[in-house]
Amino acid sequence: MTLSNFSVKIGITDTINNMSLAESAVSVEIASVAAAELLDACHRLIPQLSSSAKPMTNSELLEIVNSESTLMFVARVNNEIVGLLTLAIFRIPTAMRAWIEDVVVDSSARGHGVGEALNLAAIAEAKRRGAKTVDLTSRPSREAANKLYQRIGFVERDTNVYRFDVQ
Repeated sequence: MTLSNFSVKIGITDTINNMSLAESAVSVEIASVAAAELLDACHRLIPQLSSSAKPMTNSELLEIVNSESTLMFVARVNNEIVGLLTLAIFRIPTAMRAWIEDVVVDSSARGHGVGEALNLAAIAEAKRRGAKTVDLTSRPSREAANKLYQRIGFVERDTNVYRFDVQ
């Protein structure tokens, strides 16, 4: 499913992977097929997010693409995948909630609206599916990402985040 209302023109002269960005558009879609192109993009992009993450397998990608509660958003410029975002939507006793995870934009595409397009598409889909809120976390060292989240309306919560490693 292509979210064409989240396609935006980039009005600057720059390049991403030797492609001109003048007159290019960022398009965002929800992945519906675990194509080799998407798996290759995961292998290229996820290490830019986490150096400790294991390479994703095709079966793991299939699990995400076939899930009704986990969606992978794919951003393209000139038909090349330059960004990914995962949205989990789930029911809890108090409401339907959504959580954004693993947002990554290729280093050559950062600062050109790709992250914003991904986030806005995910927020719109969460709203369409009845989520009351959308949460995410971001390390303080990711200054540009934190500024983006605040600019598009995310508000920092005064809460503690805990993690229990079960492996």
